[in-house]
Amino acid sequence: MNLLASFTPFVAFAILIHLGFVGAALWVGAAVAAGLMLRDRVVLGRSIKILEAGTLVLFAGLALTTRVMGQTWTIPAVRLVVDAGLLVIVLASLAVGRPFTLQYARETTLPEIWASPHFTRVNRAVTLAWAAAFAVLVLADAAMVFVPEIPRRIDVLATVLALVGAYKFTVRATSRASE
Repeated sequence: MNLLASFTPFVAFAILIHLGFVGAALWVGAAVAAGLMLRDRVVLGRSIKILEAGTLVLFAGLALTTRVMGQTWTIPAVRLVVDAGLLVIVLASLAVGRPFTLQYARETTLPEIWASPHFTRVNRAVTLAWAAAFAVLVLADAAMVFVPEIPRRIDVLATVLALVGAYKFTVRATSRASE
């Protein structure tokens, strides 16, 4: 699923921040997003995705700001900003009437289906599921920043459950739509 590959900048970021490399995590997130965009456009001949372009802008902007301003981040604070940025990208795609999942879905469906109201409804629902998951991440991150006495395992559990839930919803919704 190409949609899941688009989240690899966030996976790389998460690994590096948990090792304590916040600045590097932001730069690597930007580099991975740029790599995905180049792969899609140059190697595979696909369109540039809203999610990947937004991710590149998010990570590169935060990395540059961190470097120029000398910003020091705690892990929960930088996660909060990155996850909030991801949520904004997804919500913006809904606000402009182009759910971010449409671009991925069009790569695996026939063009005749694209104009179908059902196709659009399914993609809107899947995008909303991911938005809900990212909202949970933002809330969990905010709790870690503003209520640090909350056990870390609660944040991790909320994050895992939200992402697994969005993934499972995506699989179910897309498999039902193709029946």
